[in-house]
Amino acid sequence: MVLVKPSIEYQEEYNKFYQEWKSTGEDMVPWVIEQDPSNFEEYIDFLFSQDSEDKLLVNDFVPHSTYWLADSQHRILGAVNIRHRLNERLSNSGGHIGYGIRPTTRRMGFASKLLALALDKTQELGIYRVLVVCDKGNIGSERTILKNGGIFDSEFIEESGNIVKRFWINC
Repeated sequence: MVLVKPSIEYQEEYNKFYQEWKSTGEDMVPWVIEQDPSNFEEYIDFLFSQDSEDKLLVNDFVPHSTYWLADSQHRILGAVNIRHRLNERLSNSGGHIGYGIRPTTRRMGFASKLLALALDKTQELGIYRVLVVCDKGNIGSERTILKNGGIFDSEFIEESGNIVKRFWINC
């Protein structure tokens, strides 16, 4: 398994990934996979549209990079969005890394692999202390974070009442 940069060559596999997740009605995580990929070239452009400080158009956004977890058959198993720095909102409840695994491939260890590979990418960006969060009660995600060296820091209560658990990982 490898992290790949989004590209047109993965269009068919990404659309299968997207449609499978969409059909479940579940929240799509990370947030960038919620975007409709009907115009795939436009979607790819969107994913690269804010990957550096000079490209930011929205003041409360931070630069971020998206990768897909692919297997040897180029099947998309998951996605990760890495924020290059934190703002107040991300410091409270978003963290540096948001990731998700395709519904039919959960509980197979792919999330742990995805997070480990994402942590390698944070090091490439010069981020060596990484905030990763999950909703309280999301035992699978919490285990994934702990397995990758997560150290519990605190809980944050969002305006909706949702409780987010915050963990730091030293790379």
